[in-house]
Amino acid sequence: MPARTESANRHMEFLLTLRRRGIGDQAVLRAMDEVPRERFVELEFTDSAYADQALPIACGQTISQPYVVAYMTEQLRLRPHHRVLEVGTGSGYQAAVLSRLAREVVSIERYRTLAEHARERLRGVGASNVEVVLGDGMDGAPDKAPFDRIVVTAAAETVPQALVDQLADDGIMLLPLGPHDGPQQIVKIVKSAAGVARENLIAVRFVPLLAGQAQEL
Repeated sequence: MPARTESANRHMEFLLTLRRRGIGDQAVLRAMDEVPRERFVELEFTDSAYADQALPIACGQTISQPYVVAYMTEQLRLRPHHRVLEVGTGSGYQAAVLSRLAREVVSIERYRTLAEHARERLRGVGASNVEVVLGDGMDGAPDKAPFDRIVVTAAAETVPQALVDQLADDGIMLLPLGPHDGPQQIVKIVKSAAGVARENLIAVRFVPLLAGQAQEL
C-alpha cells in the first residue's frame, strides 16, 4: 500500500475512533483533524502518532492519547472569544488543538527544552495565538488572568488554589486529580457567583504535576 494511502487510512481511523468513543462536538473533531499530530511526537514514534495511546516525549513526559485530548477539549465547552490557560505544554499538541477553538492560549511549561521545542512546532502549524511561558504551572499566570478556561495536563494531588483564583466567573477548569502512584480522574470545576462546583469525570493516568521550574532540561 502506498505510504500516502496508508497515512490517510490511519488518519481516518483516528477520527472514527474518536467518534466511536463518544466525541460528538464537530468543532473539536475538526480541530483534531486539522492539527497534524505526527509533528508533535518524537521521530521514532511517527508511525504511531494517530494510535489511541499516550507516547513518550523528552524530559520523561508524554503526549496524551488522542481520546483524552479530545475529551478534555470537548468538556471545556470552548467558544471563539475565550482565553485559555494550559498548565503543562509538553509537546504542544493540546495547545495546538486549543488554538483552533479559542482566541488566545497561554501555556506554561516547567522544562526549557519542551517549551522551546513546543514553540517551534506551534509556529510550524500556524498556532500564532499560543504563548508558551517557561515557569511553575502551580502558580498559573496571574499577570495574564483571568482565564475563561483552564486545562491542566498533569495530575495534581490537590486542586491548586492559585489556578481556581485565576478562573473567571462562569469559567471551567479541567484537571487530572489523584495520587501520583494511584487512581486518578478528570475533575471539572465550574466557577460562578454562587461558588465553585466540582464534578468527577473519567478515570485517567497522567504524569505528576510538580511545583517549580525544572532546574535542568
